[in-house]
Amino acid sequence: MKIKTGLILSMLLTGTVMFARQYDPGIQFFGADHPYIQYTGRIDVTNPKLPRFWQPGVYFSFRFKGSSCEIILNDEILWGSKHNYIELVVDGKARRLQTKSKTDTIRINEGLSAGIHTVVLCKNTEANIGFLELAGIRCQKLLKPLPGPKRKMECIGNSITCGASSDISAMPCGKGLWEDQHNAYMSYASMTARNLDAQYHLSSVSGIGLMHSCCNLEIIMPQVYDKVSMRNDAIVWDFKKYQPDLVTVCLGQNDGIQDSAAFCDNYISFIKRLRKYHPKATLVLLSSPMADDKLKIFMQKTISSVVDSFRSSGEKKIYSYIFSRQYIGGCDYHPSLPEHKLIADELTAYVKKIMNW
Repeated sequence: MKIKTGLILSMLLTGTVMFARQYDPGIQFFGADHPYIQYTGRIDVTNPKLPRFWQPGVYFSFRFKGSSCEIILNDEILWGSKHNYIELVVDGKARRLQTKSKTDTIRINEGLSAGIHTVVLCKNTEANIGFLELAGIRCQKLLKPLPGPKRKMECIGNSITCGASSDISAMPCGKGLWEDQHNAYMSYASMTARNLDAQYHLSSVSGIGLMHSCCNLEIIMPQVYDKVSMRNDAIVWDFKKYQPDLVTVCLGQNDGIQDSAAFCDNYISFIKRLRKYHPKATLVLLSSPMADDKLKIFMQKTISSVVDSFRSSGEKKIYSYIFSRQYIGGCDYHPSLPEHKLIADELTAYVKKIMNW
């Protein structure tokens, strides 16, 4: 095949996709396995040229020099129609976007100087909307990353931790598709971590419970906690890749009021498992920010009982926190984006106190 003068053909290993772009001697292609691209979250690197991630809140970051940049991102388009939402943060300014095709070229050039810029791209939607893959970055020059946060958090939970039903910037409540109101980047968990200058993983699935899930979901958290994708993936996550300093657990909303003894037994069993995976982490068991008065009382009693059980056996790095009020101002009685900030403010203050952060 002949290439016309002034054109260069860039063939990227994205299935059957090829990109043709105007030749620019100042622009280079950097593969997804470049060491200057930093990834945070549960990611399948079976093909390091196409790192694949399902979970909400997974993010990657990089620095570049120049006045423009392009990110080539593949979307699974699960069921042939599901498109993921992402959060694109350039020099601290965030905007929420949705993928449009199997392969999207996200162009970053509006109002940029020719200097140094920092980019973060976060997956806003959940595992059941399909995976994303980074195929590469095109820019003038990738720069060595600055030292990142040393603190590490993991936030285990359900739709609240995912940031589901919180964001009506693209679609009002009751309209569009379920994922149209997802925003993991602005969930209380993500905001708490950023408040505390910490890396974070969101180990969360909408509808999931500790011993009982809602909405015809056939899995519970103990079944899928060790997977790269917590919805439908068999790839086992290697916990050695990420050892958090702090793990929060926000489960129970979908379980509802259960037999107290059975709920405590299941909770204790799960915490024992967490301790094996994270032997040095501080654990904080949270009530549900959506809980009504009856569920809040149930969770306060059972969570306190679980913490007391561990403390009586010599475990010191385990705490509980009960949120001050019910947050249901978003879609489907979930917290809204402003409420996620309030939840994050509550949790941030508590974590600072117990962790001395």
